[in-house]
Amino acid sequence: MHFNFGNVLIFLIVGCVFVVLNLTISRLLHTKLFSGEKYIPYECGEDPIGDTRIKFNSRFYVIALIFLIFDVEVVFLLPWAVVFRDIGVLAFVEMLVFISILLVGLAYVWAKGDLEWIRSTQLEVQSFQREESDDN
Repeated sequence: MHFNFGNVLIFLIVGCVFVVLNLTISRLLHTKLFSGEKYIPYECGEDPIGDTRIKFNSRFYVIALIFLIFDVEVVFLLPWAVVFRDIGVLAFVEMLVFISILLVGLAYVWAKGDLEWIRSTQLEVQSFQREESDDN
């Protein structure tokens, strides 16, 4: 199997030069001073009402990362399933190790309670009920 690595090297050099060139040009041409209007959040031409910076619950990010991990797992499993009979036992063992690592990660996230969406609300209700019982 012969492969010319010179093509890859040239591709990497051209890509790096392209990135550095674009960063340099944007640095030279950007506006140095902004007016106060530039620091106001843009809301489709309307005047912003209230605070435009909304705090997102971190559980959104956890669920998105879990989805992304298992989505990538499916991307790896589909080609493996197509050529399963041709690749042999070693590839089967490798895929079992891959799936078991993902299942251990899922068990960890589940045991930690990050898959329970209403977790913090239940804790707040329990602490509120304790405070009410202490007052009585």
